[in-house]
Amino acid sequence: MSESVFSGSNSGFARWRKFKDKAAAVGITAGGSSVLGAILLIFFYLLYEIMPLFQSAELQQQQQHEQIGSSAATLHLAVEEQAEVGFRLAADGSYVFFRLESGEQLLNGELPLPAGTTISSFSIDSETNRIFTVGLDDGRLLIAKHHYKISYPNDKRLITPVMEYPYGTGPIRLSRHALQRIAVRDTDEALVAVAYTATNKLEGRRWVKEEDFLSEEITLVEEELNLPDLDIKPERLLLGPDQRWLYALAQKGQYRLINVGDEEIVDAGVLFDNASLADARFLLGGVSLLISTSKGVTSQWFNVNTEGVTHLHKIRSFSNDNAAIMTVSPEHRRKGFVTVNQAGQLDLYHSTAQRHLASEELGQVVTRMAISPRANALLMEAEDGKLLVWSVENEHPEISWSVLWEKVWYESYPEPDYTWQSSASNNDFEPKYSFAPLAFGTLKAAFYAMIIAAPLAICGAIYTAYFMAPAMRRKVKPLIELMEALPTVILGFLAGLWLAPFVEKHLPAVFSIFLFLPVSVLAFAWCWNFLPMKWRKHIPDGWHPLLLAPVIVGTVALCVWLSAPVELWLFEGDMRSWLTADLGISFDQRNSLVVGIAMGFAVIPTIFSIAEDAIFSVPKHLSYGSLALGATPWQTLVGVVMPTASPGIFSALMIGMGRAVGETMIVLMATGNTPVMDMNIFEGMRTLAANIAVEIGETEVDSSHYRVLFLAAFVLFLFTFVVNTAAEIIRQRLRNRYGNL
Repeated sequence: MSESVFSGSNSGFARWRKFKDKAAAVGITAGGSSVLGAILLIFFYLLYEIMPLFQSAELQQQQQHEQIGSSAATLHLAVEEQAEVGFRLAADGSYVFFRLESGEQLLNGELPLPAGTTISSFSIDSETNRIFTVGLDDGRLLIAKHHYKISYPNDKRLITPVMEYPYGTGPIRLSRHALQRIAVRDTDEALVAVAYTATNKLEGRRWVKEEDFLSEEITLVEEELNLPDLDIKPERLLLGPDQRWLYALAQKGQYRLINVGDEEIVDAGVLFDNASLADARFLLGGVSLLISTSKGVTSQWFNVNTEGVTHLHKIRSFSNDNAAIMTVSPEHRRKGFVTVNQAGQLDLYHSTAQRHLASEELGQVVTRMAISPRANALLMEAEDGKLLVWSVENEHPEISWSVLWEKVWYESYPEPDYTWQSSASNNDFEPKYSFAPLAFGTLKAAFYAMIIAAPLAICGAIYTAYFMAPAMRRKVKPLIELMEALPTVILGFLAGLWLAPFVEKHLPAVFSIFLFLPVSVLAFAWCWNFLPMKWRKHIPDGWHPLLLAPVIVGTVALCVWLSAPVELWLFEGDMRSWLTADLGISFDQRNSLVVGIAMGFAVIPTIFSIAEDAIFSVPKHLSYGSLALGATPWQTLVGVVMPTASPGIFSALMIGMGRAVGETMIVLMATGNTPVMDMNIFEGMRTLAANIAVEIGETEVDSSHYRVLFLAAFVLFLFTFVVNTAAEIIRQRLRNRYGNL
């Protein structure tokens, strides 16, 4: 009877244990699957945010209208901000505002041209301010501006177009001869106009604006510009927004670059061969020229200063099917542009990203074109006078592989470079989204952190697990692991406000500590061996690190105390200036050395804890067997313990490196956050993680900048994934190799 009861209870216990084992297996599997699912969700969410960056543009025809306004040739087309109203200026001086959707005329009129005069030339100041100029055959010019007033009667938007004349309805005298080519620039300080006249000469005027202190009225003070004679006949005249550079472009590609202030030709050359000039426009900002030819090539040029000499340089080019370009229209707020060629093919490009975003067959030849300020609509005039309205979907043209990872020649830069500069204070800014300096900064910060943390953590783990007395180990290990609980924001705060100034002030001491601390420890160990045995026996095995504490503290204190005298003796009282002046090494107070020390302090507990557990977990019988066979403790450590614990040690290093790569607050607060590519230990850096933390709060949601930051997070995610995967493969191989010991 008792045997059957015992058997029944044993069977019930076995079933309960089996149930718990199964429940544990299911729970662990579910937990692991949940972690993998969360990682996959993060992965796909990042993909969802960044995929729009690499989508092509979409073009679609919306409306087609018969000729609106005068039958004379069109001088200029424009579209207002909301892409609801179009503007057309004809060669006879008439203009018309109309609705893009219906073609309904809203306002028409004529420019106040003097009787008996005709328009001989036309120029726009910029698409942004909407100021244009017509040159007359009597040597005068008229400046006008198409403007749009927005009101909301009955909570409904109403756009009222008006024609304004900033300098009055009377023409301004520039020359006594017909203005064949004209260029005008208007700023808050002055109005400058330059024309190529019927006498084959350049004539120019500057009207300086002077404001009356009491009445605040603006008066124009005229100055004559003595411009040099040209040896070419310009087809186009273009004046830069700073009113300094004048570009004269001939039909066969010859150009002359003229410094208006110095009144001299500073550069001359040929833009292209075996072709003719089709169109020439300023890209957004007026720094770059877009030159289109009869061969279907549109190239970007801007001034480059080489050894004090300014010259026009070709930066990049874009080509289609070799059909002649009919017209080019730059975007108003980005570095993109649209071209239409003689075959009726419309192409959409972005200059900096060097992307061909879209191509569309129009089915007819287009002679004039305008793009809306938001780049979401196109207004084109066909050869037969019809007006075509197309919608444009092109949200993120600025991103390409070359922009992210290759050198790019940005406007006003002397050469191609890796640059991150995502925003600026002006509307003509060219975004620079190079990940190269951020990835470099991430690896640089991790490198210097691991250089400091890895040797200290691994050596400390070896001694603690293998040589230290158990009683001391039980105190030291929790104390070091407790360091990991210290918030990194506190470490970054201390590094930025205390450690960085300390390192700068005691720079000789820092180098002395790195040099003399190992020497002092080895010297103490050497002297310890010569002490009488009866003295050494008073210190039990495994407690010797306590003797090193005074040595370390004393060495550090001595180095700091001698820092000022050494700096005065060797570096004339300023080692930082000596580094910069004599060695050419720049010094930034918040630099990689500071980051390495602070981040190393944060990474040491992680590496130490995992490595120490791996070494301590090596079966004791392996060590005892090695010692029994005559090996010394050191030989046992190197030949038995370390190979067996190598998978755990390697995992510790990889996890520590992952911590260093993903660290944010320390590098955010302890570096200058400068995205530069320099291995100099005294220069700062900017990491991917810190860049996201700095800029994500200032970006417009769903903007290119916003999605690029998500792309940076995706790159960081992939980097850690690849590193961890490679680390796991290596760890498994080490485990298979040494697991049978």
